[in-house]
Amino acid sequence: MTVADQLLGRARTIAGVGLAINVVLAAANIAAGLAAGSTSAVAAGLEFGGDVIASVVVLAGLAAAARPPDDNHPYGHGRLETLAGFTVGLLLVLGGAGICYRSLQEVHEVHPPPDVIALWTLAAAIVVRLVMSGVKLRVGRRLGSGALIADGWNDAVDIVSASAAAGAVALARLDPERFLAADHYGGVLVGLVVVLTGVRVARDTSLDLVDTMPEPPRLEAIRRVAASVPGVQRVEQQRARKTGLTYHVDLHVEVDPAISVHASHDIAAAVRRKLRDDLPWVADVLVHIEPDQRTTTP
Repeated sequence: MTVADQLLGRARTIAGVGLAINVVLAAANIAAGLAAGSTSAVAAGLEFGGDVIASVVVLAGLAAAARPPDDNHPYGHGRLETLAGFTVGLLLVLGGAGICYRSLQEVHEVHPPPDVIALWTLAAAIVVRLVMSGVKLRVGRRLGSGALIADGWNDAVDIVSASAAAGAVALARLDPERFLAADHYGGVLVGLVVVLTGVRVARDTSLDLVDTMPEPPRLEAIRRVAASVPGVQRVEQQRARKTGLTYHVDLHVEVDPAISVHASHDIAAAVRRKLRDDLPWVADVLVHIEPDQRTTTP
């Protein structure tokens, strides 16, 4: 099993656990919100229901990304994982807009304040989301998984939105005459936070889709490792693009112009092997050999 396969396997496991938890949280908060007459709790439950869809998208993307390269996809299927993260961002934007709309319905109607059960389910959701967000963001960043990071930010948003919903329910219960509408406006706040997070997630994953270069520390690591290979006199150019959890690298390295083509080929193979061995996040390397201009005779 390759390093990329191991990384994808870990990401799929975490996403699968998150999916199961999302189903429980969505059902609990929607049921409690309806029973308690709380718009904020129902809005939070609907958001968690959207998380179920998002988790399914993430799992599908990770499963598709695990497929090996083929004739039509020589770089593999890793971009499907990135596309899944982008899709999660769009779902967040649409879901947040829907939550805002629903929360404003019947905002001026007089009704009993929400029951305390809504506060208990929201509090439980906050605790669970704290743990899930921390795990997904930490592992997602370690693996370089755009989809898992997107899912982690989704969970982080849920902490904010559930807290806002809980505060709105508490206000409505504390003084129904003055703050009864707070329960509805709390749902609107939940929706706005979801929309803003969806925009951020879509932006971050779109950078990978348009082949944005990796951050400077990764580029410096590529240059340093390549330059350490015997026979490499200088690394002239380097490019890298992310494909799923790993990167494909293009390098231009300069060698002694007096050596044979065979020796140059051996150096290129050594550079490719060294980068893949030392940097697990490098999937493959294309090495271009050029003569060292500093030693070429005019």
